[in-house]
Amino acid sequence: MKNPFQSARLTYRAVEATDEAFIHSMNLNPINTANANTALLKPASKKWSAKMHKYISENALLGVIICLTSEETPETSGKEKEGGDGKKDELVPIGQINLSHSRFGEVHRGAEIGIGLKTEYQGKGYGSEAINWILNWAFQSGGVHRVGIDAFEYNEGACRLYEKLGFTRDGRLREAIWFDGRWWDVLEFSMLEQEWRERGKVVKLLE
Repeated sequence: MKNPFQSARLTYRAVEATDEAFIHSMNLNPINTANANTALLKPASKKWSAKMHKYISENALLGVIICLTSEETPETSGKEKEGGDGKKDELVPIGQINLSHSRFGEVHRGAEIGIGLKTEYQGKGYGSEAINWILNWAFQSGGVHRVGIDAFEYNEGACRLYEKLGFTRDGRLREAIWFDGRWWDVLEFSMLEQEWRERGKVVKLLE
């Protein structure tokens, strides 16, 4: 049986109490906040980050920390590792991804993706890998029928990525976001279970 919480380069682990500081460190980047949050743009407080941490860890359908496996470091050298070669794999958190219940209610089996990566790990394909992983979890394990994801009009990279991954643009909320002195649209994307299967990206755990 394959590990359901790993993809090609990434490991996905539970959100722990100690991750509150990590989530706050991501929120301190105003660009990340502006691209992913509709809240009024202002310096993130620890209290605001704590609310986000609580939602991801307790209220989301699924919330995980996206991790890379680190190279051997002086701190890990000589510690126990399977194989006895003196190395120890360490999971390095690089972001978070969550799946929240659709605003239409659980009975309709819809969910929405939220994702955030630390700036230094963006543009390396980790976001695509994590989104593909959570889509597989949603349709294979979560019993979800429709997965949605939104992007602000000014986040052109996200819009291109979601269409490249196979999401269909459902609609546009006109001038719904005020940012940088003007109004912007919110673009809504979604993928249905059958569309996901037709893409041939299904990962079977028992194969």
